[in-house]
Amino acid sequence: MEIPRELTQNPLRKIWMPCKNGLPEKHISQKRVCMTNCPTLIVTVGLPARGKTYISKKLTRYLNWIGVPTKEFNVGQYRRECVKIYKSFEFFRPDNEEGLKIRKQCALTALNDVRQYLSVEGGHVAVFDATNTTRERRATIMRFAEQNGYKVFFVESVCEDPKVIAENIVQVKLGSPDYTDRNTEEAIQDFMKRIKCYENSYQPLDENLDRELSYIKIMDVGQRYLVNRVLDHIQSRIVYYLMNIHITPRSIYLCRHGESDFNVRGHIGGDSGLSPRGKEFAQCLGRFIQDQNIKDLKVWTSQMKRTIQTAEALGVPYEQWKTLNEIDAGVCEEMMYEEIQEHYPLEFALRDQDKYRYRYPKGESYEDLVQRLEPVIMELERQENVLVICHQAVMRCLLAYFLDKSAEELPYLKCPLHTVLKLTPVAYGCKVESIYLNVEAHTFRFCLRLLCKKINYYCKYMHVRTSLDGLRRTSPTPPPLLRPESHARSTSSINTQNTQCRSSVSSHFQCTTERQITTYFLKSHIIFIYLDNMTEVIGLGLKCHISIN
Repeated sequence: MEIPRELTQNPLRKIWMPCKNGLPEKHISQKRVCMTNCPTLIVTVGLPARGKTYISKKLTRYLNWIGVPTKEFNVGQYRRECVKIYKSFEFFRPDNEEGLKIRKQCALTALNDVRQYLSVEGGHVAVFDATNTTRERRATIMRFAEQNGYKVFFVESVCEDPKVIAENIVQVKLGSPDYTDRNTEEAIQDFMKRIKCYENSYQPLDENLDRELSYIKIMDVGQRYLVNRVLDHIQSRIVYYLMNIHITPRSIYLCRHGESDFNVRGHIGGDSGLSPRGKEFAQCLGRFIQDQNIKDLKVWTSQMKRTIQTAEALGVPYEQWKTLNEIDAGVCEEMMYEEIQEHYPLEFALRDQDKYRYRYPKGESYEDLVQRLEPVIMELERQENVLVICHQAVMRCLLAYFLDKSAEELPYLKCPLHTVLKLTPVAYGCKVESIYLNVEAHTFRFCLRLLCKKINYYCKYMHVRTSLDGLRRTSPTPPPLLRPESHARSTSSINTQNTQCRSSVSSHFQCTTERQITTYFLKSHIIFIYLDNMTEVIGLGLKCHISIN
């Protein structure tokens, strides 16, 4: 019997993992937690214009947001790459042998890419988006999955409502590359004939013939559902999600609470009340909502004082959600960033390494927050018009879901105080409007001394020796910002031996909401500091000189 391995705690995420000689085993520490026993292949089924791609994209976005690596494979896109110019519905006729051959080859190419993603690249879920209307095609997919050890879950969309079909064609299909430079009437007629090409050979999933398959059948855009043989956790989550989404036109309004006393003093977390300007914003928000004349608007807040005070000024009923509370900063609650840097210097540096996965001691990470907010997303998908009054980290997580942002982008999304974001779902995404309510918020004047300390400690942590050799004021106009394609997480590209390199680090900025700095190593030895929320940045005209010895 093997001796149990020793465990060590990851300082970034505060989780325990096996180690060897006191160091985490790389193949374990770098691997994401898998929510499936084996990779899952989701296969759409249905006639054209039944919302299969809409479902595929939403499902992919949701699974990626909750931390399940997922990728969509749209066979129609493979066909467009193969056949550059679409002529007419004739291509889809069942007696068009050349068309059948091309379509089959495109499906096989897509399946090969699915294999590459799930078996080589480490993906957990692949969404195979195509009509898959015959049992023969679905049997081919099942054989492919069995050969590669994948679970298969079918998602069939059935709709007989001509009005819904017509709306889908107009809103989505007419914008397809297939119908570029076609007039609307001609394009609609061609697409309707394309649907007819599939109807004669369409074999829906059958309760008796397909009783061994795992699937959900969605009828008339969620009026009814049929679910069969849900085998694991990931399939149950897929079913739960698909049973909550709808296509009713609506808008979701997101905003932070009004400026709080802690915002003014530069403290994080806590449960302080609104400042005078925060109360002014709450009144402006009330007038804004009244002017919008939103039908059946629901208002949600967290259970923290500042969001409830903001909602009180609206004069309408509201619902408190504990899950909407701000991220828990643990031992750092109610501290200033300067205090965190002084009392917890290692934590201060670690947060820069991976802001999404970094967990405060006895607190939470953005990754934890996403899991906590999943019920909110489910309810937002079920509801129509909703105003969510929340907090910066919470708003970033919600915004990342609707805008399909990655985990790396999420912690840096711009969510300024006293601004309302109006999200309106459209065909395959979300339209965003930013409305500033003209109430000034406290501007945190960026502390250059803190910047210098942060650079010094970061470089020390990364084993790069530094010395700060003074400050001087330069032109008030900041230079263009260069963003590298990627930034180094290690010193492998930095030769610290016999290197005398003097470089300038521009701080040129004053930042209103986000004081997090991301440190980039450019070219050989130049350190460049990039500040988040660039639209919130104002020229300050300071330059800091750093020597790397």
